[in-house]
Amino acid sequence: MMALFALPARAAPPQRIVSLNVCTDQILVGLVSKARIAAVTHLAADPTISAAPEKFAELSASHGSAEDVLARDPDLIIASAYSTPATVDLLTRLGRRVVVVPFPENIAGVRAAIMQIAVAAEADDAGAQLIADFDARVARVRARPLPSEQRPTALVYQVNNYVAGRGTLIDEALEIAGFRNGGAALRHVASGQTNLESILAAPPDVLVLATRPDTYKTVVGDNLRHPALSRLMQHLPSLVLPWPLWLCGTQHIATAIEQLSDARQALPTQSIPKR
Repeated sequence: MMALFALPARAAPPQRIVSLNVCTDQILVGLVSKARIAAVTHLAADPTISAAPEKFAELSASHGSAEDVLARDPDLIIASAYSTPATVDLLTRLGRRVVVVPFPENIAGVRAAIMQIAVAAEADDAGAQLIADFDARVARVRARPLPSEQRPTALVYQVNNYVAGRGTLIDEALEIAGFRNGGAALRHVASGQTNLESILAAPPDVLVLATRPDTYKTVVGDNLRHPALSRLMQHLPSLVLPWPLWLCGTQHIATAIEQLSDARQALPTQSIPKR
């Protein structure tokens, strides 16, 4: 008689997932049910940072200390490259399963981050669907005919005189939407500070603010309230592209690309200088 052997039981997917970064928060909540999320960061419900704060209202919030995380007895911890190294190291040494997600610097990186979290959470189908929806939205923008062959310059300007330079996620978003990154001449690599005088001396065709001038009341936002910038914006096309949409490399960058594309389509052709 043939002996029957029982197959080993398959471990259940993680049911107590803790996210240690506001960026991984936003991907995770799009992949698994809230019942499987033990905690997200305390920033997840902050509308000045989070692209979809309403999705986190009912979730437990953590400040990310090892003690706080361990108290929730997680079976999966999602961290980012910017998570506190000491915390990640301690949790790993204590035998907890920690997955560290690199910060996406381009569209391909966004796809990779989504799938990495989906695989770790055993939500492969949800990850594939989220990526398919994301790709479809980006593809629709790419397929939109531009009003002219000229690509206007768009400068992404933030509080504390930060501009987005080359090799950043928002740099690629501008290109997809039909712009040239005006910050490339000011910051040849990545993002960093510039001075308002440089912008006034060679203004872009379009000014893109990361926040409204009155969002931050402290000194870090004074550059957006400067009278010289206000005068420039009186005759320069501008828009506010909410920072939470592109602060993180998540599926929400698709919304930023769509808004940039709408602004490009609305730009009068005669206002774009030939270069």
